[in-house]
Amino acid sequence: MALRLVSDFDLGKDVLPWLRAQRAALVAAGAGGGGPGVLENNYESLRVLNVERNGNIIYTYKDDKGNVFFGLYDYQTKQNEHLYTFEKDLQVVSCSVNRERTLLATSLVQAAKEGRRNELQPGSRCLTLLVEIHPINNVKVLKAVDSYIWVQFLYPHVESHPLPENHLLLISEEKYIEQLHIQVTREDGNRVVIKNSGHLPRERVAEDFVWAQWDMSEQRLYYIDLKKSKSVLKCIQFYADEHFSLMFEAPLDVSLSDSGFKLVNFGYDDLQDQEKLSKHPTLCVFTNHTGSLCVCYCPNFDSWEQITYSVLYFHKGHSKTFTATLGRVDSRVTKGITFLSLDYYVAVYLPGHFFHLLNIQHPDLICHSLFLTGNSEVIDMLPHSPLQSLSGPLVLDWCSGKLYRALLNQSYLLEFLWNTRLDCEKLALLHCVLSCGRDPRRLEAKIIQWISENISACHSFDLIQEFIIASSYWSIYPETSNMDKLLPYSSLLTWDTEIPGITLVTEEIPLPLMKVHSFKGYWEKLNSNLEYVKYSKPHLHYNNSVVRREWHSLISEEKKGKRRSTVYVRNILDNAIKVISNLEARNLEPRLTPLFQEEDNHQRLLMGLMVSELKDHLLRHLQGVEKKKIEQLVLDYVSKLLDLICQILEASWRKHNLHPWVLHFNRRASAAEFAVFHIMTRILEATNSLFLPLPPAPEFYDGQVIIQCRISASELLH
Repeated sequence: MALRLVSDFDLGKDVLPWLRAQRAALVAAGAGGGGPGVLENNYESLRVLNVERNGNIIYTYKDDKGNVFFGLYDYQTKQNEHLYTFEKDLQVVSCSVNRERTLLATSLVQAAKEGRRNELQPGSRCLTLLVEIHPINNVKVLKAVDSYIWVQFLYPHVESHPLPENHLLLISEEKYIEQLHIQVTREDGNRVVIKNSGHLPRERVAEDFVWAQWDMSEQRLYYIDLKKSKSVLKCIQFYADEHFSLMFEAPLDVSLSDSGFKLVNFGYDDLQDQEKLSKHPTLCVFTNHTGSLCVCYCPNFDSWEQITYSVLYFHKGHSKTFTATLGRVDSRVTKGITFLSLDYYVAVYLPGHFFHLLNIQHPDLICHSLFLTGNSEVIDMLPHSPLQSLSGPLVLDWCSGKLYRALLNQSYLLEFLWNTRLDCEKLALLHCVLSCGRDPRRLEAKIIQWISENISACHSFDLIQEFIIASSYWSIYPETSNMDKLLPYSSLLTWDTEIPGITLVTEEIPLPLMKVHSFKGYWEKLNSNLEYVKYSKPHLHYNNSVVRREWHSLISEEKKGKRRSTVYVRNILDNAIKVISNLEARNLEPRLTPLFQEEDNHQRLLMGLMVSELKDHLLRHLQGVEKKKIEQLVLDYVSKLLDLICQILEASWRKHNLHPWVLHFNRRASAAEFAVFHIMTRILEATNSLFLPLPPAPEFYDGQVIIQCRISASELLH
């Protein structure tokens, strides 16, 4: 299927066998009660509670007496560890363990059984505890209140040595969040105890919010409060010490009620008021390493025939609201909409109805995103259980207790590319498979094979153009920031063709107001994106218009006998020599096609001019990047353009078994020669309209006859 779910953890496989073995060992030692079968009967009580930043998974289960057990699965060692047993029949709301596994925080409520006495303190519904577990020792009551509490330890980026102070978030159903500072000390060698247990300093982090999301990987808290009935999204970044900062505020044009309360990624949320939750829309925040900031939002369903959802691309300064036709009107919507983060994409889907793969790096044209609806095989193969994006590619199926890494299935998408008939799907799939970045040489070979067999099957765009531009872009995009703003991503500037099954409305949105003035890492990239939206209009994407004018000028002067400065022309031709050397150094295999075998000054001038102009373009707009690195990026980019053209020709030559040096044009051409010549003319058309250089090539020979069929398009460019 389009989504590949790689299993990282499964309660049934990674925890249950260990629990059975533990139980069996206790029974054999005479310390157990009902044997392994008791656990089997209580298997339904086994569930995941939380996933910590380091990947460790906290789970809980009950024995036959109702005692609550807490366990931890170590993501690195793949080993289980018993953390603590609470010998009362209570239900767990939330649980978190500090990085050193010396402290456990949990909140519990009365188990929902008739006739059971209240195991908690009088007048309280929820008990929040802090437990010393190295070794098991004191238990401190943090809160005994009538509202639910969720707990979450902070996991700062620090060295491996133990921290003298831990920081714990308490999230209250009363709509406030506070941070507790817990100092620990070692006694009697290895025993860890709370140093300031009599009084734990605490401070308010947020209050009066109606929605909150935790990003465990980046240690960020997103929350929404209502100011005069208007929703405002805020983000707090937590740091290695007790310090935290409000990073931004952003107005949201979404409808939220102050009577509800919704938490995302704070652990198992089965105890949240389902009636109140039903009044809340689906909403989540996604970021990635490029500085993107997306808010995905879907209001409540009000129709069985269509669904509306929005994505706010804050890093681009606009939102898109999509209305999708549900693929099967006879099938009622029984599951909610799912949003998943997939690096450069966000997946939006409704099992059995539609699948939308949204390009968040280049969202301007709808054709760069893949939309499928109806009775597509892709739709049928989507996961039907609700998945929750945790952070990055990690997704959790709370119902089954399975943790996955969600990835785009490059092989499946490539196969789909071969079979689809719609131009919009071909375009979206081409960009999607290239963005996956795995084994690019093999991938390019497969795409070239597809292009050669579908060269005339695309009417909305030029396949060769799009492949050359997109593949060149992805070949150097990961190497430095802001390339998405400076290099062309696509040969298309507009798209007016309707996408079947979906409509959209694009609107400008207010940009987030950054609340700090010094940025690092992700925040520096986000701020750069926001500054670009504010000040960089028109767009800064490179094009060859200046090169076109200068090249024509040089050729015209040459014909008239005029000469530019010898130094200027020599520098241009030296650029071309560097490109060809760079390309040849990366391709050691002998070529079938007769390329780079002679001096073709017209093509070398074009090549060198493009290097010069692109280098100037990047030097103007890439801040903080060394000149040498920019020069190498330019050489790599232009080399890649030429290499892709060479690959297309090589593939065509091999497919039709042509002699390395011969095209037979002194007689009636064979079908193979005609096919190769057709590919060559399509390359000329594609590169001519974009004014891209071509690899210099000699005349092709057939016996003693010189055939004036040059791969070089110098004459055509006149």
